[in-house]
Amino acid sequence: MEQFSYQIGIGEDEERLDKWLSGTVPTLSRSYIQKCIKEGQVLVNDSPCKANYRLRVDDEVAFQIPEAVEPSVEAENIPLSVLYEDEDVLVVDKPKGMVVHPAPGHYSGTLVNAVLYHCKGHLSGINGVLRPGIVHRIDRDTTGSLIVCKNDLSHREIAGQLGAHSLNRSYRAIVHGTVKEEEGTICAPIGRDEKDRKRMAVNEKNGKEAVTHYRVLQRFRDFTYIECRLETGRTHQIRVHMTSIGHPLLGDEIYGPRKTAFRLEGQTLHAYCLGFIHPVNREYIEVKAPLPAYFSHLLTVL
Repeated sequence: MEQFSYQIGIGEDEERLDKWLSGTVPTLSRSYIQKCIKEGQVLVNDSPCKANYRLRVDDEVAFQIPEAVEPSVEAENIPLSVLYEDEDVLVVDKPKGMVVHPAPGHYSGTLVNAVLYHCKGHLSGINGVLRPGIVHRIDRDTTGSLIVCKNDLSHREIAGQLGAHSLNRSYRAIVHGTVKEEEGTICAPIGRDEKDRKRMAVNEKNGKEAVTHYRVLQRFRDFTYIECRLETGRTHQIRVHMTSIGHPLLGDEIYGPRKTAFRLEGQTLHAYCLGFIHPVNREYIEVKAPLPAYFSHLLTVL
């Protein structure tokens, strides 16, 4: 277990303990530091403190950084479609039907199992043993680009861009009905459906801010091919927002019609473009995932 102690000097006093620690130990996220403080692994003048403690000149801060726990999830030799990779980040094209991280009922065959094998131990540990390197996720039946962080510094930087809504994330989708406007913006908070806790819904009372921009790419007789750009990243955001304006996604078994004329496995939604500032060299990188075969074929049929 790594330990360090530090004496607060002039210019550092009056700063919150958790904020100061996140700047002093940049490889750890602020939420993880707050967890360590709560568990008593941070002492100020030999006594535990709260995260919002205001530091004073000559305070002695001691921090025991817990050793990284080896993942209990097994690495599996599952082929990955790599869109971009360097020593800090990995962008993959997730296939349809693959769960991102292990959960009850899905402890193998996940994206995490695959990247553990591919990266051979070089993954961020900030999100714990079940989600190493995972900063964001896409649904099991959604395809396309997803970024994985290989170290904690990269994780913190990319998570910061997610929090600041500065990641460029655009999706391609096919929705029911004819969308009349060429483009539009849906600003509606999303939370748990109060009638069915397994679903998400527009929830003005308990929902979190959610913003989706959309534009029409092509209209068909009974469907519309659209592009959606996310400002926020709520669970099922595009699926819920498009349903809320009367245009559920084709194939969506939760929010859309149960019967369609096509044999589909889940919603027709594809994470097409992912743009981000590289966490180390600060260059802008934009990666595009080609439409999967089933999606392209469906467009041809329509």
